[in-house]
Amino acid sequence: MTLPSRWPAILQAVMKGQPRAYADSHYPQWHPAPVTGLMNDPNGFIWFAGRYHLFYQWNPLDCDHRYKCWGHWSSADLVHWQHEPMALMPDEEYDRNGCYSGSAVDNNGVLTLCYTGNVKFDDGSRTAWQCLATQQADGTFKKLGPVLALPEGYTGHVRDPKVWQHDGVWYMVLGAQDLQKRGKVLLFTSADLHHWASCGEIAGHGVNGLTEAGYMWECPDLFALDGTHVLICCPQGLAREPHRYLNTYPATWMSGAFDHTRALFEHGELHELDAGFEFYAPQTTLAEDGRRILIGWMGVPDGEEMLQPTRAQGWSHQMTCPRELHFRDGKLWQTPVRELHALREEECRWQGNASDAPALDATRLEFELTSSSVTVDFAGALRLIVEDSGLRLERASLKTGETLTRYWRGDVHHLRVLCDSSSVEIFINHGEGVMSSRYFPDHPARVRFEGGSDITLRYWSLRGCMVE
Repeated sequence: MTLPSRWPAILQAVMKGQPRAYADSHYPQWHPAPVTGLMNDPNGFIWFAGRYHLFYQWNPLDCDHRYKCWGHWSSADLVHWQHEPMALMPDEEYDRNGCYSGSAVDNNGVLTLCYTGNVKFDDGSRTAWQCLATQQADGTFKKLGPVLALPEGYTGHVRDPKVWQHDGVWYMVLGAQDLQKRGKVLLFTSADLHHWASCGEIAGHGVNGLTEAGYMWECPDLFALDGTHVLICCPQGLAREPHRYLNTYPATWMSGAFDHTRALFEHGELHELDAGFEFYAPQTTLAEDGRRILIGWMGVPDGEEMLQPTRAQGWSHQMTCPRELHFRDGKLWQTPVRELHALREEECRWQGNASDAPALDATRLEFELTSSSVTVDFAGALRLIVEDSGLRLERASLKTGETLTRYWRGDVHHLRVLCDSSSVEIFINHGEGVMSSRYFPDHPARVRFEGGSDITLRYWSLRGCMVE
């Protein structure tokens, strides 16, 4: 049974919301963001038929997590994005409580979406269906319905299929929670995307010696990279440590050997993927030239997201910039995609004492910084401290006003920082670490450098590049 359409309400929300969002000084100038409502997980990230496609979790009707659709952007270059017709709305019984996250594949020339249909019941329980939808000639998508029911031995928290093909066989990883409320990653195989066979658990609590690994694992993504395999995942319920896992939910990675034939993943320990205040649910794809590209949601569920001031203007959240991934020296490296160089305007250079450095316009800014000790002040709303032990990133709690801190530990010899109206992405040592964060300064906002040490600066103003 198809549920009543909410198209009229969505169209009205977009028409009313877009002018408000564009007039907000915190609305990003070159990152993708919603024109109205709340956006979260990137979905269905794929290079297909000469363009990149990026779908996203979107509630166009309000700044909350209730009504989950799939919005859709496309791009030829990872820089200039355009709106495409909405892909999915929760209008069937099997997805009535949300078209949850998933992925996209090229199935013999047909762009096919793999997503979770979420169903909640009056008694508080829930179930989940893994579903398919295919693109039609007019750019819209036709739902094919469920292809995988809730697997036995797991709660209704099974979601976020990431699907790929290897040697003619389809593989799917799913985030899951077992009946003992422990987080897992499940693996399935299929010959046709419609009939799936379970291969068991490949990661999570109790797998490969991992213990105390949280109560639910979300948004898994398993891929080959530079001679190894990497699993990205978002474990919920990890214990906070003094200098990592400080967000309500972190994003993590692990690496090891994945055997497609035996469906085994022999992996090492968990590592934090991004050490900033806002980063979650990343998804990767292969670029046209074979690079592995990642985009994440610059947000965190159940943190202070409902206190962000953009909600008063009718919109919430943005994506990260696209990032190239590499694996070397046992680490996962992230760098902004080279295509972003197209946004740079005239290059400027400065060298001298930090306290004498020019203040920079933070609205659309990229800078590279070399210094052994310096404090970078982002309009009084965010502070980055470079010290012997690594980095500290500080800002005031939106709820209490107390100072909150995030850390990256290690020697820091180079920083590359990308700023957009209300976001900062800090790439450490050419990609060895990253700290992604939102902040909400009064505009015009300035970046200032403090301290008695010498610094070296390269910086560029960036061209605006809003979604068309």
